[in-house]
Amino acid sequence: MIEFDKVTKRYKGGHEAVTDLTFSMAKGEMAFLTGHSGAGKSTLLKLLANIDRPTSGQVRVAGQLLNRMSSHQIPFYRRQLGIVFQNHHLLMDKTVFDNVALPLVIEGERPRDIARRVHAALDKVGLLDKEHERPMVLSGGEQQRVGIARAVVTKPRLLLADEPTGNLDPLLSREIMNLFADFNRVGTTVLIASHDLGLIARMPFRVMTLKGGQMIRTDRTVPYDR
Repeated sequence: MIEFDKVTKRYKGGHEAVTDLTFSMAKGEMAFLTGHSGAGKSTLLKLLANIDRPTSGQVRVAGQLLNRMSSHQIPFYRRQLGIVFQNHHLLMDKTVFDNVALPLVIEGERPRDIARRVHAALDKVGLLDKEHERPMVLSGGEQQRVGIARAVVTKPRLLLADEPTGNLDPLLSREIMNLFADFNRVGTTVLIASHDLGLIARMPFRVMTLKGGQMIRTDRTVPYDR
């Protein structure tokens, strides 16, 4: 599903965010990406979302070579992705329903289909009774659930999350991670960048560790050499 082949990303000024990075993820796999701040986690996710392009090397997702993707192909590619941010990027003047519906509206789906799929996504994250609320009246955990519902309402093949529990307490963090595991169980490939080593140590998924832009280990054991 995901293939990085000797990928380097160098920004203006010469800073290399990732260097000679090679790894792969199978279709339907769930994995965690961890490492110190500045290790390259966010850059890796941006490369997968085709927000950034590698300076050298190749990035493939579901057989598609992202390096050679034209600008008009990128929006169609991103429809295969669901992206969850630490800061939810919700529209505070819109209802929960409208926030979740936004990707489907952009895709031009029929109103009846939009309603059905939004209700299904909200039901999955336990917020069906909040569809008419504005996000500003919700708790932080509920807002994150709205963000997750919006990310999965298009039924993405690949779900990316960048520190999705960074602002949540331990109990809510576990609930959010369990939601990601639920989506993985129905076949979605899931990659989560997280610094919460204690939480991910309790989950039975591969952990890939970045340090200085390089992959220093990839296994099911969380490294504690901080």
